[in-house]
Amino acid sequence: MKYDFVAIGDMVTDAFIRLTPEDGVLTCDVNHEHCRISIPFGDKIPYENVWIVPAVGNPANAAVSASRLGLKTALASDIGDDAQGKECLAALAANAVSAEFIQTHAGMKTNYHYVLWYGDDRTILIKHEEYPYRLRDMDSPRWVYFSSLASHSLDYQDKLAGWFEAHPEVKLAFQPNTFQIRSTERLKRIYARTEVFFCNKEEAQIVLGSSEEDMSTLMARIRALGPKIAIVTDGPRGAYAQTEAGSWFMPAYPDPKPPYERTGAGDAFSSTVTVALALGLPLEEALRWGPVNAMAVVQEVGAQAGLLTREKLEAYLKVAPSDYRPRRIDEPQSSLGTAPSQPPAYTGQ
Repeated sequence: MKYDFVAIGDMVTDAFIRLTPEDGVLTCDVNHEHCRISIPFGDKIPYENVWIVPAVGNPANAAVSASRLGLKTALASDIGDDAQGKECLAALAANAVSAEFIQTHAGMKTNYHYVLWYGDDRTILIKHEEYPYRLRDMDSPRWVYFSSLASHSLDYQDKLAGWFEAHPEVKLAFQPNTFQIRSTERLKRIYARTEVFFCNKEEAQIVLGSSEEDMSTLMARIRALGPKIAIVTDGPRGAYAQTEAGSWFMPAYPDPKPPYERTGAGDAFSSTVTVALALGLPLEEALRWGPVNAMAVVQEVGAQAGLLTREKLEAYLKVAPSDYRPRRIDEPQSSLGTAPSQPPAYTGQ
């Protein structure tokens, strides 16, 4: 089968453990950054509730997002032959995501993460199983969305780089995870093949080994690694995009009510922008799509419950504020003070 969108990377089950404010203390700096949760050591700590969410993680979230938005979608991932693996396959099937490229490993566990949920945000305890990764025969999907893999996967990623180089007709979206952002030199062939790159501001600084704060400079340095489009998010403050034609700021879509739980907002944004590009929309419209799905996701528990269909997403766009559009950044750090202007159409379909 010829797919529009194949996501590659690890799939997990998330266990959301909601902590009560009475049993933890949140401390942050003056900018409400660098926050830490403190809980008594050696005590029995009550928790409010627990939710088990199978078939998540960056690539799985992107695959479900693409499927709900109307693309013919598959996931290339690895699972164990345990109950969690079976639950993941069932969840993918329920979202019309093909498991054709899923490999099940006898005697191994499926990735399982614990999400400590406090207020509207979370800390995730992660563990990637050491699967014997292998290349799949994927034919030539129109787009590949490449993301989260374990720290022992670099040889596999070298093989993927070779596959990307051998299939120049395939458009590549790259959203590196915790381990990948620290392997910039090793992954330089993947950067060189990337059509559109996504990360947040802090991740961009790690990728570049820099404390640079200016978004335009960060994106320019990421584009120097190879990506044609660099997109760097800054949480609820919005996102920034850069092509060879210039840089733009995209504000967040207004939340209808305070966020409930923020897991998956970045995945929703990145995958939705990619889907819009795959559908042939210009970059300026793709940038408008992404924050809508991110807004919807943070109103629900987990990374997928809030993901929208195309019909629902376009309904939100119809009632968006008049200033909900990309704004040209003509000078560093000036995005919020410049007159709005539209970036050129994306022509890389």
